[in-house]
Amino acid sequence: MTNAALVPAGDAPRYRLAIFDFDGTLADSGDWFLSIADDLAERFRFRRVEPAEIEALRGRTSREVIRHVGIPRWKLPAIARHIHKRLAAETDKIVLFDGVEAMIAQLVANGVRIAVVTSNAEGNVRAILGPDIVAQIEMFECGASLFGKARRFRRVLRKLDVAKADVIAIGDETRDIVAANKVGIDKAAVLWGYANRAILTALKPEVMFDSPAEVLDYLLGQSREAAA
Repeated sequence: MTNAALVPAGDAPRYRLAIFDFDGTLADSGDWFLSIADDLAERFRFRRVEPAEIEALRGRTSREVIRHVGIPRWKLPAIARHIHKRLAAETDKIVLFDGVEAMIAQLVANGVRIAVVTSNAEGNVRAILGPDIVAQIEMFECGASLFGKARRFRRVLRKLDVAKADVIAIGDETRDIVAANKVGIDKAAVLWGYANRAILTALKPEVMFDSPAEVLDYLLGQSREAAA
C-alpha cells in the first residue's frame, strides 16, 4: 500500500480503466441510508442500530455488520429492492462528493475509461450522477448482490476488453477490496466513504485516497500536470 501523494508522476495514465463503486465513493448517500435504517429494521425485523453503535460498525466488514444486526442472507435481496424503490423517489436528496465531477471529467479527458459497479439500481445511479457525468461513463453494472461484485468486475473487463493489469477498482467498503482481490485487479480505498481507515488499511489495497484530487494525482501523474 502507498500514499497517493508519494507516488512519482508518470508520462501516461497508470490504468486504462477505473471501476468506481457508487454509494460512499461517488455519491454521499450515507446520511440518507442512516435516515431510513430504523424503518428498515422495523419492516424487515432486524435489530435497530443505536446512534452510539454507528462509529464502531464503521470498523467492521460488511459481513460482520449484517451478522451484528441479525439479517439472514435470504432477506438481503428483498431489502435491496425496497431500498432501491424508496431511493428512486428521493434521488434529489443525494449529492455527489465534492470533486467527483471534476475527477471523472479529468480522467476521461486524459484517456482513462470509466465504469461503475454498484449494488444500487441503475436508474438511481443515473439520476444522481446527472446526464453530463453519465455521458462520460462507458459502462454501468448495477444491481450487484451484496457480495456479487467480483462477477460484475469480470463482466466489465470482458465487455470492455481490458487486461487485468490495466484496471483499478476504487471503492469505500471492504467488499469492494475483497471483490477486486478475487478478480486479480488492483484496488484502491477511498477514505471519504462509510468504512474507517483502520479496517480498509488491514485489507492492504494498493493505495488509499483522502480526496478525489488524490485519485487524479495517482492515476494521471504528469498527464494531469500537462493538462493543467
